[in-house]
Amino acid sequence: MALDGIVISNLVCELQETLIGGRINKIAQPEKDELLLTIKNNREQHRLLISAGASLPLIYLTKENKPSPLTAPNFCMLLRKHLNSAKILDISQPEMERIIEFKIEHLNELGDICIKYLIVELMGKHSNIIFCDNKKVIIDSIKHISGLVSSVREVLPGRNYFIAKTQEKENPLTITYERFKDFVLTKPTTLSKAIYTSLTGISPLIANEICVRASLDSGNSTSTVNEIEGLHLYKTLTRFMEDISECNFDPIIIYDKRNKEPIEFSSTLLTCYQDFQVEHHDSISEVLESYYSLKNIVTRIRQKSSDLRRIVSTATERTRKKYDLQCKQLKDTEKREKYKIYGELLTTYGYQAEPGAKSLTCENYYTNQEIRIPLDDTISAMENAKKYFDRYGKLKRTFEALSVQIKETKEEIEHLESISAALDIALEEDDLIEVKKELIQYGYIKKHGVNGKKEKKHKNTSKPFHYISSDGFHMYVGKNNYQNEELTFKFANGNDWWFHAKGMAGSHVVVKMEGAKELPDRTFEEAGMLAGFYSKGRNMDKVEIDYVERKHVKKPNNGKPGFVIYHTNYSLTIKPDISGLVEIS
Repeated sequence: MALDGIVISNLVCELQETLIGGRINKIAQPEKDELLLTIKNNREQHRLLISAGASLPLIYLTKENKPSPLTAPNFCMLLRKHLNSAKILDISQPEMERIIEFKIEHLNELGDICIKYLIVELMGKHSNIIFCDNKKVIIDSIKHISGLVSSVREVLPGRNYFIAKTQEKENPLTITYERFKDFVLTKPTTLSKAIYTSLTGISPLIANEICVRASLDSGNSTSTVNEIEGLHLYKTLTRFMEDISECNFDPIIIYDKRNKEPIEFSSTLLTCYQDFQVEHHDSISEVLESYYSLKNIVTRIRQKSSDLRRIVSTATERTRKKYDLQCKQLKDTEKREKYKIYGELLTTYGYQAEPGAKSLTCENYYTNQEIRIPLDDTISAMENAKKYFDRYGKLKRTFEALSVQIKETKEEIEHLESISAALDIALEEDDLIEVKKELIQYGYIKKHGVNGKKEKKHKNTSKPFHYISSDGFHMYVGKNNYQNEELTFKFANGNDWWFHAKGMAGSHVVVKMEGAKELPDRTFEEAGMLAGFYSKGRNMDKVEIDYVERKHVKKPNNGKPGFVIYHTNYSLTIKPDISGLVEIS
């Protein structure tokens, strides 16, 4: 989600409370389109990160520092000249726009008090940081926009600053019901789109939320809304905006319960995401820093694992095609017994066949029924019998060879699926190292690496997931086949409990008994949830889980890492939802 006017309003309230009256102590420009201001206020030091990046414009308070280039860029030097030790007088948001204005007081070279404006525009690819004098004349900006780039507004030194109105929109804080009815509800589009295309600072997410709070379907056409529903929608919008104007915010991050991935953030509670996990934060800065940090981790791991995923996907597809072909060839060998019977019957009754006959009809002494045997009329009955025995022998040898090959191919598919499952749950680069090592060991990757480069030695720090059950039992989850093997056969004791999703690739889950005589039912269920969640069935409503004492789990001879067999086990069916479980880092 991009920053909309509601999130900006939340940020402005937070910055007003924290920074107004403070003095700018340090100005740095870590990136070409990014500023880091250090501000001292009420004996506390605050860092304000401002990014005008086209892909991810952001502004939030942070405790983290960033290294700066040895030579400061020109824009940074200009700000240092004017704003060093300057005082922040006011922070505002004009008309719910995605803009934050800092009104700053400083002393010039003559010691006179001067007013300057630092204006942060957070508008996607049009984002900018603009420095103006007290009359809103542009002194400089972090990005220069000439008339060749934009026909709407130039952002260059000496030009007057103004907010570009590229769309006709109304301020949701001041819009009247008559204007709402005539301007918003008359648009020939869906209800949600009519709201966010008509009102400043309202994103599609918030437009949908307002519709949900008004008990209206956001996907319905505006033409379906009657007078009463339209008035109710307007009043819902008004109440929503009253909370915004009074700074009643509830900064949250929405997580997908199944994979714990952040999917949305907001400055207000989202009733349209009731079935998702909600994490509340004290400030919108915390939300932005945490959300984008987690998003970056997920994105980075996906990028780093993309080569491995492609290798596994290609190998799996190739192996499945081989398996299908082998199964088809195996089906063709089903005729072998028929040829054997033909040979035996011809050996017994061949004397009855006349020379040049194309078939022989005789009694099948296995079924006591009459059978017709096709013959090659150019050879004798005994030679036909030999021919049928030869066919039988060839098909029998093919059947025996294919039976072994199909078993091996199926095991290879299961192995590749287990590697794919390990890639799905990888959260750190170290988690990928063991997966890559396994792919190298089994010949899917050449030893010199994925991209032809020699692999560097790396000390792997990846450890299994560690959870505590509601009853205080320690539960461990392997992240890949090597960890599954280690967990089951070296870490676990004989009387510990072992869990695994039935009939699908997934992690081994071990519950340590640590001297306890029995495992509570609730811990059985929670361990089952872990086994279901960290498997290929994590997106299913229900997953069947096998569980057994560790002493009954065996490793087959020459088995691949993480592959086990067991013959006596219990089963339970569970919903793979681990949102309520406590993980120990």
